[in-house]
Amino acid sequence: MDVDWDALRTAAREAMINAYAPYSQFPVGVAGLVDDGRVVTGCNVENASYGLGLCAECGMVSELARSGGGRLVAVACVGGDGQPLMPCGRCRQLLWEHGGAEMLIETVSLGIVPMREVLPDAFGPEDLTAAAARSAGGAAAGSR
Repeated sequence: MDVDWDALRTAAREAMINAYAPYSQFPVGVAGLVDDGRVVTGCNVENASYGLGLCAECGMVSELARSGGGRLVAVACVGGDGQPLMPCGRCRQLLWEHGGAEMLIETVSLGIVPMREVLPDAFGPEDLTAAAARSAGGAAAGSR
């Protein structure tokens, strides 16, 4: 699938306009291309009890689920100056869950790279399946 990075950045900047960032004064917007061609967006939403703030990527993933699901193919995140911004660690994990190792992300220092370069050895759903299989195999061997 071809990715129009200019269009993704523009969508992220447009989403950022709606950010609620009265405490940090640091609005963030994000846009993701979905495997069916849709573009989903999100913006950060802060809270007076700082730790309860929602990153822009949280809003985007919620929009992904609300609008029918699918897999993220490419993601662009921008800060208040409209320039690329790297998602935080929690959001990188969210992006891995909904885009996987091959999802492309625009980074500040590496350019556009697949998530496997951003999160080598990432933990994902397949790790839970593998752990359950190992536990089931161990339980079966122990019952002999």
